Amino acid sequence: MKLLDLAHARTGDKGNTSNISIIAYRAEDWPLLKDHLTCERVKEHFKGLVKGEIVRYELPQLHALNFVMQDALRGGVTRSLAMDAHGKCLGSVLLSMELDI
Repeated sequence: MKLLDLAHARTGDKGNTSNISIIAYRAEDWPLLKDHLTCERVKEHFKGLVKGEIVRYELPQLHALNFVMQDALRGGVTRSLAMDAHGKCLGSVLLSMELDI
C-alpha cells in the first residue's frame, strides 16, 4: 500500500530545511501512520537527497506527523540549480512510499 492511499501532505521550506506534514484522511488510519512512518523509514526513502537529521513531531489531534528535514534542499531554494528544489516536491516523493501494512 502506498502512503498516498492513507494520507495527504502539506509542506514548507525555509533555507535548506524542508518540513513535510503527513495527515491521515481518516482518524482510524492515524495509528498505522504513527507505527509505520518512522524517521528511519523517511531517511531511507530520501537516501541521497536529505543529508541532515530528520525529526518527527506527532500531532495526534490532527492525525498528522510532521517531519523536519535538515540539509534537504541542496543549500536552499535560492541557492540550488535543481529544477524544483522546494519542499512541495519532497512531499509528493514521500507520498509514493510503500508501506508494509
